[in-house]
Amino acid sequence: MNNRYDVVIAGAGPAGGQCARDLAARGYDVVVLETESEDEFPRQSNKSTAGTFPSMMASFGIPDDVVMQYTDSVVLESPTNHYVNEQPGAVLEFADFKRFLVEDSRADGAEYRFDARVTAPIMENGEIVGVTYNGDEEVYGEIIIDATGPAAPLAKKLGVVDLKRKNHAIGIEYEFEGIDIDRPGFADLTDAMMLRLDHNIAPGGYSWIFHTGGDTAKVGLCYIQNSSHDQYARDDFSIDDYLSYWVETDPRFRNATRLEGKQHRGSAHIQLPETMHTDRFMAIGDTVPTIDPLWGEGIKKCMQSGRAAAATVDSCLKHGNLEPTAENLEVYDTLWHRDVAPNQRKRLLMTQLLYLAPNERYDQFMADLRRLDNDTLANANRGNIPAIARLFEPSDIPMLAKFAKERLSLDSFL
Repeated sequence: MNNRYDVVIAGAGPAGGQCARDLAARGYDVVVLETESEDEFPRQSNKSTAGTFPSMMASFGIPDDVVMQYTDSVVLESPTNHYVNEQPGAVLEFADFKRFLVEDSRADGAEYRFDARVTAPIMENGEIVGVTYNGDEEVYGEIIIDATGPAAPLAKKLGVVDLKRKNHAIGIEYEFEGIDIDRPGFADLTDAMMLRLDHNIAPGGYSWIFHTGGDTAKVGLCYIQNSSHDQYARDDFSIDDYLSYWVETDPRFRNATRLEGKQHRGSAHIQLPETMHTDRFMAIGDTVPTIDPLWGEGIKKCMQSGRAAAATVDSCLKHGNLEPTAENLEVYDTLWHRDVAPNQRKRLLMTQLLYLAPNERYDQFMADLRRLDNDTLANANRGNIPAIARLFEPSDIPMLAKFAKERLSLDSFL
């Protein structure tokens, strides 16, 4: 078995798989080390709601056969109101999607080693030159990439990331059948991805229903256990309790049943990255972390992160005479902030403020969204300050004052 490659990637998720696809297509020798066994992959890491948009599908050549359901709209719900945005999307079968990335990159020559748990970097003269896995196995590369998500065994030991517990978001999801998708009194969720802002269900976070065809859907919720969560949470409720409460009290689930074997749990960190690389090393995907803090979009962000890392590798190795030092890998940071997560700092602050609002303000927020034009909403979502300001009303002054008083600034969020 070969033990020297151009690039060694730890983790076969969307970031690692896409990075391998791009590198193999460019002719580089790349190996991906994945903890799970190939027969069950991705049983343990099948953790995403897998909602995405046509721009991702087209940009990365994702085939239709990994799509559970194409959607026509995104619905935002509050406890008593809703807003519908006509926005095409797709709900992926996440396991099929991840297996596609593996097979597509393999077709171009990428090597995968399953049952390979990466444990530590191999260092020479203060630089990473390889990794150990499964205790005493070793593999070496010109550039090493950590795409393992929050586990981050390499990035943490190299001091590249510092994932803080207070920024750890947790989520749970089940797939159901028998859901009343077009229930009177609620928005029609046929061919829709719905996000609900309701502290009774997801204190300091949000819940969702993603239609997957017929009377089936993905149903889940997530939150960060921060000050907003503490303000609205019930002392005796776990995340499972909140999901059970929603299913038991929402009439859309009255005749719904869980699909066996379709439970998913996941986590990610919602914080600004500090460093993302060092000599001969980059951290990508949720290792960084990369997930959008406002709406939780992760797949496209991880894929873009993997592509940015692949382009950075190519910039160093294509001529064979440019050492992959930290300085020469700096282009990865530039691409990440430009293409993967522009305005990340503003979006983090928007996230803090959004989840601080009470349920009554969420109801008003839906009405506000209906009165604003699409350009304003799009600009606000990109972090445009004048557009964001149009979302506020005089009645929000006490909430904004509380935001300032409690110093829910980016520094406290990190």
